[in-house]
Amino acid sequence: MHRVDKEQYLIHGLDSKYIGDDAAIIGDTLYSMDAFFEDVHFKRDWMSMAQIGRKAMLVNISDAIAMNAQPQYALVTVSLPKELTHDNIDALTASMQATAAQYGCEIIGGDTIGGDKLHLSITIISKSDHPLLRTDLKAGDLLAYTGVLGESKRDLEALFRGERISPNSRFYEPTLRADFIAKARPYLNAGMDISDGLYCDTNKLIDMNKYGFELLEEIDDVVGLSGEEYEMLISFSEEHLEAVKAVAKETQTPLTVFARVAKNNKRFRCESHHF
Repeated sequence: MHRVDKEQYLIHGLDSKYIGDDAAIIGDTLYSMDAFFEDVHFKRDWMSMAQIGRKAMLVNISDAIAMNAQPQYALVTVSLPKELTHDNIDALTASMQATAAQYGCEIIGGDTIGGDKLHLSITIISKSDHPLLRTDLKAGDLLAYTGVLGESKRDLEALFRGERISPNSRFYEPTLRADFIAKARPYLNAGMDISDGLYCDTNKLIDMNKYGFELLEEIDDVVGLSGEEYEMLISFSEEHLEAVKAVAKETQTPLTVFARVAKNNKRFRCESHHF
């Protein structure tokens, strides 16, 4: 069975009305959690402790940003291999705290355990009075993504070949579109962050709403299969296209409209990007 199929199988086996979005919404409070595991999402040979701490926090805060929410608090669980030094741990925690603070978020607790590998699991508690959901997709909506996709997969493949990549690579330093989402929210119907790749995440969005799509622009596999991008996948009605474009220009956010939501069963080829 495909990795994503197993993930969805597990999620669908949980009995809760709050499951389905990037975060669970209860009142005006949102709860989200993501894992950042050694040899699944990163290798220690590739990243400094500071880079690991920063990306772990960014990929978790991304869920709040994707839902137009303001991160408030974080709970962090860390599995610590015995060879980590106090300096290693200081670099990790300082990076996580600084990254959280950058987005107005405070680490308020968590847990630590000993383990063979460095694993992090972070819960983000955030607030929103107008959250952006996955479930409000409409037939005829335009589908668009922010940023320039493909760099994360390209640089991951370079790392596998033993090559060095830029310290500013999206693989290390995803860009979160908080300003764009906050300002574009009045025009958006649905959205989510792109963590499993444009192909897979578009499939998730249209599956949830029981639609398909019509391509307006050909997507190269380099773009469609690049996971861990943490750019935004959004939908909006065509009448709001110019307004969304104006927000993108104001916030210096590259925006690509690539498809229209349609009443068909069309799906992209989805492949796991984890290792």
